[in-house]
Amino acid sequence: MTAGGGATGEDVGRALADALAEQRLRIVASLIRTTGDWDLAEDVVSDAAERALLTWPRDGIPANPAAWLTATARRRAIDVLRRGQVERDKLAEVAAIEELTDDHTDPSPMGDDRLRLVFTCCHPALALEARVALTLKVVSGLSTEAIGRAFLTSEATMGQRLLRAKNKITHAGIPYRVPTEDLAERVGGVLAVVYLVFTEGYATSARSLADEAIRLGRLLVTLLPDSDETRALLALMLLQHARRDARVVDGERVTLEHQDRSRWRRDEIDEGSALLRRRWTVRGPYAVQADIAAVHASAPSAEQTDWPAIVALYDELLDIAPSPVIALNRAIAVGMSDGALAGLAALESAAEDSRLAGHYLVAAARGDLLSRAGLHEEALIALEQAIELAPTDQERRQLEQRVAELRGS
Repeated sequence: MTAGGGATGEDVGRALADALAEQRLRIVASLIRTTGDWDLAEDVVSDAAERALLTWPRDGIPANPAAWLTATARRRAIDVLRRGQVERDKLAEVAAIEELTDDHTDPSPMGDDRLRLVFTCCHPALALEARVALTLKVVSGLSTEAIGRAFLTSEATMGQRLLRAKNKITHAGIPYRVPTEDLAERVGGVLAVVYLVFTEGYATSARSLADEAIRLGRLLVTLLPDSDETRALLALMLLQHARRDARVVDGERVTLEHQDRSRWRRDEIDEGSALLRRRWTVRGPYAVQADIAAVHASAPSAEQTDWPAIVALYDELLDIAPSPVIALNRAIAVGMSDGALAGLAALESAAEDSRLAGHYLVAAARGDLLSRAGLHEEALIALEQAIELAPTDQERRQLEQRVAELRGS
């Protein structure tokens, strides 16, 4: 429906949601660039959305709802700046008003305000928790309450964290731009924030966080089309997320080996796999991890998994980004590929790293490999140790179920 006639509340709600999904980030990012006021940018977009809810049912939905929101938010920003002028800030605010009125933009990808905003929110001068919170609040548009709830923090505490981050950007002079000198390094920092959001959602079954991370990944692929690791991260998240419906059943986590693969989401597997088929310029850790996920996704069953290929990929990953956890995962893959005893030897070698001391996953992996080797008594001892070390009730219950199965056999 176009302007000139009324519209139902359902039609208005749908049109507003679509317009905000399409344009909210672009409007907010542009307003932050022109005014330097993060709170003003978010507030005027919220005001524009509220005005739409009031006027569209009466006047009809505009032919271009996103453009209507953009113009309304910009006019509101100009009004606020004009009313709030004091002598000390007058010149800066006049300049901002002029830029808002001119609406000139840099057509190059590096001039995209959305990309500027992402890099500013993920600036290494900010604490990692602040980067995550600011990205979810300003880039994704999640409420402070929703972010606090996702990270088991009160709304007030999360609000203070966001305030400190915005103040630091202002007072420390963090530039609102896409870096040029250390772009590759800074892209890595942005991807780390997005993957942290994803893993938090994936680990806690907070699907909204995992979904938001994938949305951010798609945005970054659009804004950084030449970044191989950006494409690889999106592929990795899609391939992992495809298993979500089979991963937790009746509130309990199901291991990859025992998941009902008919519940895996084929559309996400296909999308992730297609991303991996493009030619690579740089092959980094996300690309290798995505390839590992793709091998699992392509296997019709756990027994038909190409474990030798997974071991080779873990070897490649250890060369690129050595880590004791990667060595632990490689040991498990060796056990599946070359037999449990070979896996135990690889595990003991990995466990020599002091960073794995007292980690419940070492004991859990040892218990699983011992049981596969037929050494059930030794396996029970290792699994009991893993239960004592497990950090969550869900992980303890999963290990206790494995102990019960062994004792029953």
